[in-house]
Amino acid sequence: MIFTLVHIELEKLFRSRRSYIGLLAIVLIILVIEAGVMLQGEALIDLISENIQDVFILQGNLLNGYLISFLSINGLWLHVPILVVIVTADLISGEANSGTLRLILSRPVSRNELILAKFITAIVYTTLLILLLAFLSLGLGILFFGQGDILVIYGSINILEEDILPGRFIMAFSFGALGMWLVAGLSFVFSVLSENSLSPILLTMSVIILFTVVSSFEIGIFENFKPYLFTTHMSNWRYFFNYKLEWGKIIQSGLVLIAHIVLFISITLIIFRKKDITT
Repeated sequence: MIFTLVHIELEKLFRSRRSYIGLLAIVLIILVIEAGVMLQGEALIDLISENIQDVFILQGNLLNGYLISFLSINGLWLHVPILVVIVTADLISGEANSGTLRLILSRPVSRNELILAKFITAIVYTTLLILLLAFLSLGLGILFFGQGDILVIYGSINILEEDILPGRFIMAFSFGALGMWLVAGLSFVFSVLSENSLSPILLTMSVIILFTVVSSFEIGIFENFKPYLFTTHMSNWRYFFNYKLEWGKIIQSGLVLIAHIVLFISITLIIFRKKDITT
């Protein structure tokens, strides 16, 4: 039954024009970034390396597809949650608003199965967004700018050799997808509480923005809360671009994200099982 429900939910998802907003946005943003780098590539390299040019002699193809992809995802992880929420927040509240939720539940379908099918659908859509981001940022970057080592300045100076970069990017995108699944799970909590599509979108993004602000503050009063905020761990895809992988921190962050996903879906199931659906 669950596979049938997932198939039905995917058909409904991709019949909606809203589902293609995120995909189109990813394409346009990456194209703009690639065009911008073509025009101002040398200035970009000077900006990245201005603090170390007096210490290191930089040679080789520094302006390459891997660097462009890294810079793209570094900025887009702040915007991809919006693209995810636009679709996933509507999966429950949209049906409640249109009056089809009651009709679905009049059939021999359990509420648990319906929510799980919708969340699997959300995971499929979110993963598709990340795959498109990875394909375009890496594919077009390498096509236009070639390959090479990359210089990453994040806490420390890391020079990553070309031969290890494909594996690092695969792991980074995979970790990023986990964070976006969490965003989808959070949107489900607000979606099941709402009868319209706009409220869960605004509430989900408000929570993410608030937690992101708290996570970025280097103030003592916030330091005690930061390890428990999912936004603190969502940005840890950057760990995969340290020269030496710190697996302890990576696994810890991954487990925190998974725990939040389970928590959000559990809350959604509890609320939905008790929800009086009258429309």
